[in-house]
Amino acid sequence: MSADRARPEPQPNITFDRACAVIEAALSGTSRHEIVVGVSKSKSFSKALSHLRDGMRSHRFRAGGTSVSLNAIIQTFDQRTRQDGFHVLHDWDGTLDELNEETIPVDVLNFMMDKTVPRLSERHVLALLLDYYFLYVLALLTLRVWDEGNPNDNLDRLSRLLGDLQGSNGSGRKFADGAEVLVLVAVSHFEPDVSAYDRLLAKLKTLDRSHRERFALVLAGIYASHLRFGFEATYGRDVVAMRNDNAPDYPWLLFALVTLMEAYARLHDHDSEGTERERVVEGILNGLSPDPRAFVGNAPDSLASYEEEHSRFRELFEKYRRDLLVELEHHRPSEEKYSPIAFYFNFLHNILKAIVVDAMLRGEASNVTLNDLLTGFPRSSTAELSEALARTLMSYARSSPEKIRGRLVPVIVYDPRKGRRAYTETIRRLTSSN
Repeated sequence: MSADRARPEPQPNITFDRACAVIEAALSGTSRHEIVVGVSKSKSFSKALSHLRDGMRSHRFRAGGTSVSLNAIIQTFDQRTRQDGFHVLHDWDGTLDELNEETIPVDVLNFMMDKTVPRLSERHVLALLLDYYFLYVLALLTLRVWDEGNPNDNLDRLSRLLGDLQGSNGSGRKFADGAEVLVLVAVSHFEPDVSAYDRLLAKLKTLDRSHRERFALVLAGIYASHLRFGFEATYGRDVVAMRNDNAPDYPWLLFALVTLMEAYARLHDHDSEGTERERVVEGILNGLSPDPRAFVGNAPDSLASYEEEHSRFRELFEKYRRDLLVELEHHRPSEEKYSPIAFYFNFLHNILKAIVVDAMLRGEASNVTLNDLLTGFPRSSTAELSEALARTLMSYARSSPEKIRGRLVPVIVYDPRKGRRAYTETIRRLTSSN
């Protein structure tokens, strides 16, 4: 494997269908196992990491007697996605005000270079890093589902590929429960072209109802957690400052709330109860919690161009307010049950990084996904594992806090007391908005 970085080069007409077929072959067979076995033959773990990094940089890997080459696919789709305004594979350095040179998976691999890993866990770490790389390949493809064919079918195909990634041929780590989450991972860090978010949101609205609702559930949880963190840590509970600095987020959150409110109306009118309705109610509460008045009151400037959708949400909310407020009480955060309302973080891709690092340091896989951290339903052992993981991630964040407004702050927080305060303030504002 060459250590040279992948360079842009003239590409044939690589279609979405062809890219999925190539990646499916890499994920569904023994290729990943053979790649890990190959790099594991290095003289040391650090050398094995270096060889794996070479493959990640060049997007070419040796697998037994054959090779896996994704360079043409990555170059083609990364260039197209950059033209749309998104840099899926590279994080933004806020200090230098520029994109990082290394891709996000390589950044995480570099972090592990000086870490001590038990000998028995080395192959697991290598397998997990390789899966993390492929996860970002899938995330890149999620922004291309509108290029050709039916975007709903394309998303379902990527969800199946995500299932292959998380199957028995890799590390065994589960990252997410559907391609919708990967779209949000792909766009979760800062982008200089903020208009890119409006263009992508317009594409999301073309999906069918089922896919829009799946997006809305995860979107409400992610954006609400992000904004609650900002409200508390970045903006010193100044809602105007939060609105001004997060103007691109508000249309996305409005899309989620309108979609969930329409789902609630449908379930309510059909007397449909159960986990689906509980999750929709939870999503509405979560989505409203950072700034209820922006949606049940007068629209802020960031929603001035979305008057029709804003009015639609207010209309439905007023119609179902009484019953909805009763059902919201079931979602009051407490010490006894996991609640996503008590989960605060800065950016989704940093949560994913922390989950991957935790799994490598522990040397074991987990069945807790990003989706699990965004809901308390169904009430099961998974919810208990979600809380344990959220608290573990918070402990990592506390050990490496970031300086915000002159003080050191952990960028991941799970705190039921803050969750109860957010719940109480949200209900008060919803009740007083008559």
